[in-house]
Amino acid sequence: MEYDVVIVGAGPSGLSAAIRLKQLNSEITVCVVEKGSEVGAHILSGAVFEPRALDELFPDWKERGAPLHTAVSEDKFFLYTGAKSAIKLPNFMIPKPTHNDGNYIVSMGTVCRWLAEQAEMLEVDVYPGFAASEVVFHEDGSVKGIATGDMGVGHDGEQKASYAQGMELHAKYTLFSEGCRGHLGKQLIKRFDLDKDSDPQHYGLGIKEIWEIPADQHQEGLVVHGLGWPLQESSSGGGAFLYHAEKNQVYIGLIADLNYSNPHMSPFEEFQRWKHHPETLKYLKGGSRLTYGARAIIKGGLNSLPKMNFPGGLLIGCDAGTLNSVKIKGNHTAMKSGMIAAETIAEAMKLGAEAPIDLIGFDANFKASWLHEELYKSRNFSGWMHKFPMLIGSAFVWIEQNIFGGKIPFTLRDTLPDHKAMKPAADCKKIEYAKPDNVISFDKASSVFMSNTNHEEDQPCHLTLKDAQLPIAYNLAMFDEPAQRYCPAGVYEVVANEDGSNRFQINAQNCVHCKTCDIKEPSQNINWIVPEGGGGPNYPNM
Repeated sequence: MEYDVVIVGAGPSGLSAAIRLKQLNSEITVCVVEKGSEVGAHILSGAVFEPRALDELFPDWKERGAPLHTAVSEDKFFLYTGAKSAIKLPNFMIPKPTHNDGNYIVSMGTVCRWLAEQAEMLEVDVYPGFAASEVVFHEDGSVKGIATGDMGVGHDGEQKASYAQGMELHAKYTLFSEGCRGHLGKQLIKRFDLDKDSDPQHYGLGIKEIWEIPADQHQEGLVVHGLGWPLQESSSGGGAFLYHAEKNQVYIGLIADLNYSNPHMSPFEEFQRWKHHPETLKYLKGGSRLTYGARAIIKGGLNSLPKMNFPGGLLIGCDAGTLNSVKIKGNHTAMKSGMIAAETIAEAMKLGAEAPIDLIGFDANFKASWLHEELYKSRNFSGWMHKFPMLIGSAFVWIEQNIFGGKIPFTLRDTLPDHKAMKPAADCKKIEYAKPDNVISFDKASSVFMSNTNHEEDQPCHLTLKDAQLPIAYNLAMFDEPAQRYCPAGVYEVVANEDGSNRFQINAQNCVHCKTCDIKEPSQNINWIVPEGGGGPNYPNM
């Protein structure tokens, strides 16, 4: 199938690009493919939403019924000093960009479904349930489009009765908006050496639940953020959030920086611990958990941003890494990156057959935008927080943002990749986690069940090992196989055989597509590839 523009991923960046293209030129043909079973099925975000980009995309978004219903009414920020103690920090001690005046507590899955409706009204073709499995190239090496994966292939590689061949989607330009650690985006960065002038990318793992709580414990519009315990006990970075949405619901979560060094640390278990803190428990007691999910977060910022243009296409949103880590927000920046991409393409296509295959004008448009200005001001965040203890790093962030307005006269580099930060297990304190009480804290199996995750079981495993012997031969001995702890879905296990030996077991059916294994595996031995379209979590309103 031929289009002017093919977009991979129906998240905020991809859908914003599609909409903006049609706004600028309704004759441009646009297609969006999405691996989730429906738009929004794989969207997981906090989310406190800054409407700046939406204001530009649809100035009348309120009249159009955009699902932004809960304005932020109050910000609270805590330093958790222990399992039972916390200090509420006054607002003047918080970096200015983290304040949320004018922002909204939203379900980004619901927002993306609404954006998809707006795109379809503009005659964008949106195809959920189709996973872009490979990039298609012209003979000159430029990107020609993508191919969707075959359906109905058994685990042995043989075609089943349900077999359906994938299709190729060709385009003048292809936009990759797969989200953090995109399967195809990762390949393109390597093929075109797009990160040769960038710092290594940095990541966090976000784990989230939605709870319905008693009305007298609910404060619609309240936003709570916190640092410190429990992550600081293992010298790990990150923080927690609790957002009071509408209908007596709260969105709660923990983000663990993936540059942590102790292989015994489990982000999932740290989240369960945090829920028992009195400042969290006072909202959750008597409530019920509605859903669960997890997703890696790209947070290296401007210093880690690769070149975003290449012959035949662009990387946009979190596929490139446009999240503002000081604000803890990436949706408005992803949307803006997609809009800049659309504007660049629309201008190029005015040249007809003379339109450039490599959209080199994108870089100038990006650097002239408020998106670049915003990322420039937050460029040192990862450096401060990774190179210094939490309190010292936080103090430097405050000074940079509140005194210098993000324009401190130097750039702090952070050159150690997250997967190289892990220390040998023998050199680290072992962490013993309490069993879940199944009231406030839960195990991984019951959590994955609440994510509505499902894959066709008889298909090739989408979690591939470059060296099948390495997990037992090296990772178990050196790091006590950290995959069994960093995975928030119980995908990876070390299982004892009858003869006393061990084997590395992959429960791919459980995978929630968070991409943590692809990022944190110390030897970079795990390569996450897309399974059949429609597989994975089915988040209703994350």
